[in-house]
Amino acid sequence: MAETKKIKTALISVFHKDGLDELLKKLNEEGVKFLSTGGTQTFIESLGYECQKVEDVTTYPSILGGRVKTLHPKVFGGILARRDNEGDQAQMKQYDIPEIDLVIVDLYPFEQTVASGASEADIIEKIDIGGISLIRAGAKNFKDVVIVPSKAEYAVLLDILNKKGAQTDIEDRRMFATRAFGVSSHYDTAIHSWFEK
Repeated sequence: MAETKKIKTALISVFHKDGLDELLKKLNEEGVKFLSTGGTQTFIESLGYECQKVEDVTTYPSILGGRVKTLHPKVFGGILARRDNEGDQAQMKQYDIPEIDLVIVDLYPFEQTVASGASEADIIEKIDIGGISLIRAGAKNFKDVVIVPSKAEYAVLLDILNKKGAQTDIEDRRMFATRAFGVSSHYDTAIHSWFEK
């Protein structure tokens, strides 16, 4: 059934690592491959799991003090490519783009940083760009991709994995996409109101 999709590769890029270990353990047991950057990659490897660097896929290092890590056609192509579209599939082969079936993101803590009385420069650095883009891409392509947009959803995915193994139904993916746009909408609203002040 085309509506059920197997999770083979997960891109994980999170600010908060708490609660992630249980999810990683289950994904690893299900044979899911991990792809990550920076601190998240170090965390995944510290738990004893293999993890491919995003830089190895993009052949680009993390640049501009970490401002640009995941923003690359090989990453976004892997998330946005339609699995039932021949043209998309041909281009994935042509440009050696890996399929990414699961995206786990936990955004920079913008609101907490504002609440802490941090400087304007520090607050601006907590405006997440790559993470929010990954959330939007994963949610847009929910037909093929599972998007976990914050640590609040780690347990939701774990529950699905425990019940069904590393596969999801279209209803699961649509539910995650709905939550994802809720997260991105809330995040942008918080940034907007800070700028308005």
